[in-house]
Amino acid sequence: MRVLSGIQPSGKLHIGNYLGMIKPMVEYQNRSELFCFLANMHSITSVFDGVALSDNSQNALIDLLALGIDPEKSVLWVQSDVPEVSELTWYLSCVTPMGLLQRCHSYKDKVAKSIPASSGLFTYPVLMAADILLYNSNIVPVGMDQKQHVEVTRDIALKFNSLYGEIFVIPESEIREELAVVPGVDGQKMSKSYDNTLEIFAPEKQLRKKIMSIVTDSTPVEEPKDPDTNNVYLLYKLFASESESQEMADKFRQGGFGYGDAKKALFALLMDHFKEERKKREEIAADLGYIQEVRKKGAQKARAVASEVLAKVRKAVGVA
Repeated sequence: MRVLSGIQPSGKLHIGNYLGMIKPMVEYQNRSELFCFLANMHSITSVFDGVALSDNSQNALIDLLALGIDPEKSVLWVQSDVPEVSELTWYLSCVTPMGLLQRCHSYKDKVAKSIPASSGLFTYPVLMAADILLYNSNIVPVGMDQKQHVEVTRDIALKFNSLYGEIFVIPESEIREELAVVPGVDGQKMSKSYDNTLEIFAPEKQLRKKIMSIVTDSTPVEEPKDPDTNNVYLLYKLFASESESQEMADKFRQGGFGYGDAKKALFALLMDHFKEERKKREEIAADLGYIQEVRKKGAQKARAVASEVLAKVRKAVGVA
């Protein structure tokens, strides 16, 4: 079974990325065939500084390695290092109905958040479909907000197969319901687009400041509070043990426990949780030769698969 997942290096990786994508990928690489890539071409829809995007891509690669993605166990590459994906995107675009893209919620949501409505943003799902179909992917773990894009990929693949024969594997999405939405510091879904993230490898002082800025209500310290509607608690229990979560929930319900104390507990928990990964990241970042070698070998392995699939597509559409 081949599992594929990608992540945009449009900013620094945050705990929503870790819980929704990175942690499951580390688990997958020990029991499945994992294909994992940095979607830097997708990031161009929102990042218009070339130097920043290049830096983000390298930093994200280091982050993934520090968080446990093993390039010896999995195929790890940068999207733009596999040019076949751009060619496949064009072939898929030619069979993709406009109405299918017009129904995509992600496009509408991003435009509503004042992200420029470019044609690239509109056709984003077609490039995502190419990312998935180019590697004969069976399972695509995604967050709830990306589920529709996998459905679009399936529709495109089925349309292409109906026209040209059984070329593509039809992928299935996988969603971890308990982690479908990780709240950001403002209570919305945690997202780099909304600038409401808690970055995994943020400097200690910066992370503390971000956590202390988490939006809460004005309930006085002495009054009881509902932990299940509290952003601090909802974040805390994602990393805490069952007993730790229960203890904090009880304190909130009893009263006399303030949001400030809860935020301090969350900060301490996150610093302890990622202690070893922070140390590992420093070591990897100091070895640029190793990073370049990982990227080169990953692209070679990804292209070996991509070239075979694209050869079938070229022949089917008549351009081989």
